[in-house]
Amino acid sequence: MAKAEAEKLYCEGADALDRGNTLFALACFEKAVQKDDHPLYSSCLAYCIAKERGQFQMAISLCKRAIALEPDRSAHYLNLGRIYLMTGDKPDAISTFRDGLRNEANTQIIAELDRLGTRKAQVISFLKRSNPINIYLGYFLKRIGLR
Repeated sequence: MAKAEAEKLYCEGADALDRGNTLFALACFEKAVQKDDHPLYSSCLAYCIAKERGQFQMAISLCKRAIALEPDRSAHYLNLGRIYLMTGDKPDAISTFRDGLRNEANTQIIAELDRLGTRKAQVISFLKRSNPINIYLGYFLKRIGLR
């Protein structure tokens, strides 16, 4: 009986999350996790905790635990990648999204990666990207419209 209630709460939370109502989704996922500690519920709860409460470390640990329990489910990687984006850690987010795509095709992960875009090539290819010449030359060329 508790699993059926948890599934219902998860569905309500997922619908709220799709509509952008993360506060209501947070309440639903919290109740669902209390009734059944399923990794998918925990992963979605982690995303909502990060978005609404700003508790990023707790959210990251919940997602990593969900990934450890179900490494083939791409939804966990999607949630963890979004949390990394909220913290400003774009390289880890991209890496996490790519790990999720290796396990399962997920249109939401593909959309996130498309939204992030790709980097342009270095201006001077034999220098490192972090070299000040590359950085300032890139800024300059972008300002004058050549890049």
